[in-house]
Amino acid sequence: MSNENSSIHDFDFNLICEYFSHMDRQGPGSAEVTLRALSFIESLTNSARIADIGCGTGGQTMILAQHCPGRITGIDLFPHFIDLFNGNAAALDLQDRVKGIQGDMAALPFTKEELDLIWSEGAIYHIGFEKGMSEWRKFLKKGGYIAVTEASWFTVERPAEIQSFWVDAYPEISTISQNVAKMEQAGYLPVATFILPEECWTDHFYAPQAAVEKIFLQEHAGNPTAEMLVREQRRERELYDRYKEYYGYVFYIGKKI
Repeated sequence: MSNENSSIHDFDFNLICEYFSHMDRQGPGSAEVTLRALSFIESLTNSARIADIGCGTGGQTMILAQHCPGRITGIDLFPHFIDLFNGNAAALDLQDRVKGIQGDMAALPFTKEELDLIWSEGAIYHIGFEKGMSEWRKFLKKGGYIAVTEASWFTVERPAEIQSFWVDAYPEISTISQNVAKMEQAGYLPVATFILPEECWTDHFYAPQAAVEKIFLQEHAGNPTAEMLVREQRRERELYDRYKEYYGYVFYIGKKI
């Protein structure tokens, strides 16, 4: 593993899970952004079936549940995230219609055309944007919606340092127009796209990590892998601060046709 180009994906999954379990959100986002995306979704009823794929501990899921009808199933690979997810749902008295289950986004436990809405904030990159859009479509009813955030280039050209970092971490990263074209090719009518504001990164993702890092390093004192994970998170923050005009997360909302 190269110290120059290592990313979170190179680290032990248990350490990653532990690190991010201390945070309300496991990726950039905010309640305001979740609700803005939700405002583009029409015709949800009390019988609606919703899936939040790569739900983490459910920060965005609980916002959805508090502002839309229907039953929500959260799917995440990490059992500890699911335990926290279900605890958060119970704390908000949402457990009757919000349930987290451990599962793989590449092998979802839904039937054909079962879902009215697929949601995924900061997670579709695990399977790839194009593959996720294509493979998840079969689970949506005709006229159902998909709403995901995806790391995207804002410009056609960018400095070599940030280009190298992202191509190494996520080779599929594309421009907004390229991702909209992928949505169309997968069988969706693009409904809306918008760039997540800077504070979704700085205030809601990076700032909370300061306290997390302190606790994490204390609990893993002398562990070189834990120390490297923290260094890489700090490096990602530094890169974002320098190059945020070139990339960020974008919400993509589409309707199955």
